[in-house]
Amino acid sequence: MENCIKTTDMSSQRHTVEEPAPVGQWQRVSVPISRVIAYISLAVVGGGVDLWTKSVMFAWRGLPGQRSPYWLIDGVFGVETAVNLGAVFGIGAGKGTAFAALSVVAAIGILAWLFYFGAARSWWMTISLGMVSGGIIGNLYDRLGLWWDASMPIEWQSGVRDWILFRIQGVPFFDPWPNFNIADSLLVVGAAMLIWQSFTVDVQSPGQDADTANVES
Repeated sequence: MENCIKTTDMSSQRHTVEEPAPVGQWQRVSVPISRVIAYISLAVVGGGVDLWTKSVMFAWRGLPGQRSPYWLIDGVFGVETAVNLGAVFGIGAGKGTAFAALSVVAAIGILAWLFYFGAARSWWMTISLGMVSGGIIGNLYDRLGLWWDASMPIEWQSGVRDWILFRIQGVPFFDPWPNFNIADSLLVVGAAMLIWQSFTVDVQSPGQDADTANVES
């Protein structure tokens, strides 16, 4: 009799397991509100700090070419204003409008990834994509020409303001390193975190809570 009861219980448990979504259909995954708050905070603060530092540095040092570099560490690290007509670190110069469009698409993709498909259940993903979004906000503002005025060269209208100067004299690629800004730094650090995640994450079992999964470590 006991064996019959156990068999019945196990059969019942098997039938209570949630069925996966049908092939070809997406299923929205709920995420904790703490992840939403953290993501928005990182994106808004990151983008805000980037825009504020650009404004301060350009007000202090003027437009590109108006003043010589100001060195904090002589010959290595300093401040020099520049306008980047390409992507991060000057890649793809002259394609500012296209990069602006790609930035909007990327931002939409990030929101869907985090809050529809559930990547925000992971703190690591929330933080890394929050940083990437902060970088997108900072540089997209510039690419839309919201800082530009008619007294500036027309090609700067879709350019991004840079001000951080870094070089290691005599070292290829670092003499000099292309000028960059806070948004670029956020994009690179966030992307590096995603790459690290891709090489270290363990597959989460179906019943495992996101807060205790190895991806959170």
